[in-house]
Amino acid sequence: MPAEHDVRSICLSLPGVTERLSWQQPAWFARTLMARMWEDGVLTVKSEEREALAETDPRTFYWTPHHNRSPLLVLVRLEAVDETELRELLLESYRLAGPLPPTV
Repeated sequence: MPAEHDVRSICLSLPGVTERLSWQQPAWFARTLMARMWEDGVLTVKSEEREALAETDPRTFYWTPHHNRSPLLVLVRLEAVDETELRELLLESYRLAGPLPPTV
C-alpha cells in the first residue's frame, strides 16, 4: 500500500515539481496544483477519467461536494491502489497540471 512518502517520491522525481503546503496539507505543484494530501491516506489528483474511475471503483475513487466545481479533481484512497496505479495517476495529473512546453 502506497503512503504519503511514496507520493512525495514520485512527484518530486518529475521535472519542475515543487512541494509546499496547501490548506495545511502537503501538496505538489507543476505549473499548477497536481496532487495534494486531502486527509490521512487520501490523495487528491487531476484526472480526465474521474467519472469512469468512480463508476468502476467507488471505494477507491470519489469526490466530495467541495470538488464538484473542479471536474478534474478526484480523491484516491491510497490503501486501495498499488504503486503502479499510483504512478499512473500522478503522471496523468502531472500532464494536466504540468509545466508549459519550452518556447522556441
